[in-house]
Amino acid sequence: MPDQLSVTFAALADPTRRAILARLAHGEATVTELAKPFDLSLPGVSKHLKVLQRAGLITQSRSAQWRPCRLEATRLKEASEWVGEYRRFWDESFQRLDEVLQEMIQKEKSDERHEGDHDAQD
Repeated sequence: MPDQLSVTFAALADPTRRAILARLAHGEATVTELAKPFDLSLPGVSKHLKVLQRAGLITQSRSAQWRPCRLEATRLKEASEWVGEYRRFWDESFQRLDEVLQEMIQKEKSDERHEGDHDAQD
């Protein structure tokens, strides 16, 4: 059985599902409303919604004949926190790289000044 983070990332791997989540970030919507921007049948959109529901990224309620969908941000927060750990790693790596680059630039400037001193003496 896959862990919840794997299920979340698998659901997020599809651009249609990410677009559905982006739409739901603005408020709940029906399946028909979610299907409008896509060249998909209602059953096709429903399949994407089932994947998002299994991942815990959306919920669907029932209101008479309507089944509005709503974004559930908890799973997104968990995924963001996991990615955030690696963001810190890359930020620290880039900071170290920037420090090395600045040292190289300073050394190059220093070497150029020393060359200029030698040229003036010749």
